[in-house]
Amino acid sequence: MDDQVTPLLERIDARERSLVGDAAQIRAQMDELTTRLRELDAEIESLAVTRKTLLALPPTTPESAEEPPVLPAHPAYQQILDVFADAAGPMRARDLCQALDLPLKPKNIESTRHKLKRLVSLDVLAETEPGLFIQRRP
Repeated sequence: MDDQVTPLLERIDARERSLVGDAAQIRAQMDELTTRLRELDAEIESLAVTRKTLLALPPTTPESAEEPPVLPAHPAYQQILDVFADAAGPMRARDLCQALDLPLKPKNIESTRHKLKRLVSLDVLAETEPGLFIQRRP
């Protein structure tokens, strides 16, 4: 062989070894990336299945955490509820005045009726028919 060709062949061999090493390193990185890509694709598919399953579920109505109504501060309201707790059935404002030992005067009956209507608006009592009130049961 020629003295001029030998150095060129050595340089070619060195370059070839370098390229083979770089190619092996890149192939290893490609294998790692391919594995990672498969893992990501599997997770994406799992999320899609979960989303599809959740969307297929029937809608749920949220449990209402009903708080008890806040009664007006006046003690008469608690007295009214105490009478209704012992009552056998619906009561009228007049009956309630008698149960509370109030004089059966129009102003007392109207005041009591007003309180009963207020308790109806708070969903504590129900008015089964005009002027006839009953305690709501939880």
